[in-house]
Amino acid sequence: MSPPLLKLGAVLSTMAMISNWMSQTLPSLVGLNTTRITTSDTLVSSCYMLQISPKEGWQVYSSAQDPDGRCICTVVAPEQNLCSRDAKSRQLRQLLEKVQNMSQSIEVLNLRTQRDFQYVLKMETQMKGLKAKFRQIEDDRKTLMTKHFQELKEKMDELLPLIPVLEQYKTDAKLITQFKEEIRNLSTVLTGIQEEIGAYDYEELHQRVVNLETRLRDCMKKLTCGKLMKITGPITVKISGTRFGAWMTDPLASEKNNRVWYMDSYTNNKIVREYKSIADFVSGAESRTYNLPFKWAGTNHVVYNGSLYFNKYQSNIIIKYSFDTGRVLAQRSLEYAGFHNVYPYTWGGFSDIDLMADEIGLWAVYATNQNAGNIVISQLNQDTLEVLKSWSTGYPKRSAGESFMICGTLYVTNSHLTGAKVYYSYSTKTSTYEYTDIPFHNQYFHISMLDYNARDRALYAWNNGHQVLFNVTLFHIIKTEDDS
Repeated sequence: MSPPLLKLGAVLSTMAMISNWMSQTLPSLVGLNTTRITTSDTLVSSCYMLQISPKEGWQVYSSAQDPDGRCICTVVAPEQNLCSRDAKSRQLRQLLEKVQNMSQSIEVLNLRTQRDFQYVLKMETQMKGLKAKFRQIEDDRKTLMTKHFQELKEKMDELLPLIPVLEQYKTDAKLITQFKEEIRNLSTVLTGIQEEIGAYDYEELHQRVVNLETRLRDCMKKLTCGKLMKITGPITVKISGTRFGAWMTDPLASEKNNRVWYMDSYTNNKIVREYKSIADFVSGAESRTYNLPFKWAGTNHVVYNGSLYFNKYQSNIIIKYSFDTGRVLAQRSLEYAGFHNVYPYTWGGFSDIDLMADEIGLWAVYATNQNAGNIVISQLNQDTLEVLKSWSTGYPKRSAGESFMICGTLYVTNSHLTGAKVYYSYSTKTSTYEYTDIPFHNQYFHISMLDYNARDRALYAWNNGHQVLFNVTLFHIIKTEDDS
């Protein structure tokens, strides 16, 4: 109980004690507690009577004795109104009336105080409850603000990867605008030529159109290639399967063809699941299932121009399988390539041979004893799987977390775990390497597949049972005919 309520209770108790004391003590102070004489102690005789004034007070007279020796007395009582006229009695009566009035007032005050005390107790309980509610509201407000802030932050994080993409589109749009202007100018020339058909040679005009078309195509090819500058994301597309697996789309498919292929696990499996679109993949609506003639090894497969390329289990043989015909179109041994966890990536999983594709074509990344277990890059013929050309690097295959090709340059990560980054790159165009420092967010702590898709300009990854996408930012250098 709070201090004000304790004080109120003490006042009530004191007032009750005062009332009780006054009702018991005041009569004894003024002489009201005297012993009354009973009539049995008084004997009245008619021996003889004396004339006395009844106003003189009590009178007792002795007259004679009876035969038994007892005294016979005559007692005369005063008039009844004698006490009423006595000043002391009157004061006493007035005092008693005042005491009674005070007692009644104190009793009323006590009742009021008791009522107010109960009211205060009730108010104290309500105030405590109100205080608790305010505290709860304050805590809930802080919790809601934190939750809303976190949701906004997550939405902003999801939007951040779009910034470099928009910037790239902005640059591309400027170039396209320039080309449109050139075409518009050429159209003006054509109109003038039509008016003066005899002044110009038609073949010369046709050659100018062809040259412009060639320049446009060359420029578009240059726009699709560039040097890796940044990796953002990831965007989680789906959560499914085991810790290890692969999922992919065809970089050479048309814009309307968005099929997705899904291969769970890195061994003891031959089932490939197909989905018509990313939306169907997310919802789990399979369109077709393929039962391969051989089990695959690892997770580093690739779909390229309608066919699946994978490493046959317990061998260094590469298989080309057509989804359209359901048959093996080609198979070839990758000479000297290690297999079956001889030269895997850091996470193991029979990831010795990594098949990938970029803007230039089809590639195989592996290691050999002849190159001391360091990475070898081979460009493959997509039809026959013949090795067209190879490059030997000095980077140990077992020290690489994953790797991918962009525009003929191999990018190697230093780990498959948290803290991974692109640490090494090798250009097949210049046959040179460099050490890089391009971090990326390994959100689910274990990457077992990381491949570049040139059409989507994105990295497809299998991150501990999560299928995710990373956006990439490329640095473009476009040279014109005026550049030396």
